[in-house]
Amino acid sequence: MRRRKLALGLSALLLWSGTGCGAQGETPAPSAGGEELETVDVVLDWYPNAVHAFLYEAEEKGYFAQEGLQVNILFPSNTSDPLTMTAAGKADIGFYYQEDTIIAKANEDVPVKVLGAVVQEPVAVVCSLAEQGIHSASDLVGKTIGYSGTRFGEVAVEQMLQSVGASLEDVEMIDVGFDLMSAMTTGNVDATYGCFLNHEIPALEEQGFPMDVMKVTDYGVPNYYSLMLVTGEKQLEEKRDTYTRFLRACEKGFADMQADPEEALQLLLANQDEENFPLTESVERKSFDVLLPLMDREGGAFLSQDEAVWQENIDWLQSVGMIQEGFDPAEVMVDLLGE
Repeated sequence: MRRRKLALGLSALLLWSGTGCGAQGETPAPSAGGEELETVDVVLDWYPNAVHAFLYEAEEKGYFAQEGLQVNILFPSNTSDPLTMTAAGKADIGFYYQEDTIIAKANEDVPVKVLGAVVQEPVAVVCSLAEQGIHSASDLVGKTIGYSGTRFGEVAVEQMLQSVGASLEDVEMIDVGFDLMSAMTTGNVDATYGCFLNHEIPALEEQGFPMDVMKVTDYGVPNYYSLMLVTGEKQLEEKRDTYTRFLRACEKGFADMQADPEEALQLLLANQDEENFPLTESVERKSFDVLLPLMDREGGAFLSQDEAVWQENIDWLQSVGMIQEGFDPAEVMVDLLGE
């Protein structure tokens, strides 16, 4: 989700998934009532995994078709595709990250609108092998911390250290690129920032590595939405009703995901990209356990957004120098289901 870099070997072209779509430009299939379905192109943030299961539920159960929609699920060729393609009108909806959306809006005035929050809390954590004995931010002092080289990673770790009276000068930050997991298991670093509670942590534990994790929100980083549904301003103006119908179907798909996670898991496995990103059933099952309480929680229902969360993150990103000027959250927030 947040700042996930795409693995080497992913095609430079967008790949069409096998769910609800055929070749690009193919004539949409008719609905059960005989009407032609309206096509909606959705760009994922990454290869299919547990967080996307509600889409496959909505497709399998016919919820999209009931709303007159044929949803084409696309895999991105780089991390910015979900935002840039929707802003440019080359796709309808994308899965994207709140902090990167704020930065793009504030620094580049990207015409983005946010349709809903998919994951209501951060899933990127600071973690270490349990044998390291790193249990709090103060334990990071004097340690090496691997990260993927992003400015946000530096800022998040710096915020944690400042909360215990330390600074980045008290640690060694090492850019390990894609190798967050192996950097720890081989002893190249003591801890990392950027592993996900719903993927790398269960994957490492599956491999026999007990883990300790720290949430950045326990150390001064504001709560933020790990994953959201975004579109462009012009797209929203032209397709407001289409997007409302899409979100209604997503709500139904998520309700089924909650009611029967095992069924949703099997649908996900049937739609995985085995060649590029094969899923491990036991890891994805644990991922469901982690994600479901974060996708729909008290005070943060699935797809809902809170203006206070937006404002707190805008203010914080400005205070740490990642954006120069803030903006009114109302400029990006949209509540189609509440209208």
